[in-house]
Amino acid sequence: KEGLPEKAIFMDYAGYSTYESMYRAKNTFGVKKAFIVTQEFHLGRALYIARALGIDAYGVAADRRPYRNIWYNYAREYLARVKDFFTAIVKPKPAKSGKIPVAGGGNTLEG
Repeated sequence: KEGLPEKAIFMDYAGYSTYESMYRAKNTFGVKKAFIVTQEFHLGRALYIARALGIDAYGVAADRRPYRNIWYNYAREYLARVKDFFTAIVKPKPAKSGKIPVAGGGNTLEG
């Protein structure tokens, strides 16, 4: 709606966690530089993982409204940060991997 071409947005339908999405961005799709758009409480972890995996990552919070029960999101995020701190060091391979070039948009169910 704001003028960004649809082909500029790539959807990863097999990134079942933040770590898997960042791993796949780097190793499956060949991303070297990324702009991450996510909720404010989640942005720091997403950037940490991306950078730990070697992606030149920048981000912006996309919160459009206050969340009900935000304490739950922050509690969950705290636990996820502990988990992903170690995950980003070990760097396990996600269940779905391979090579898929980021070209022509990502609105397919491939990958």
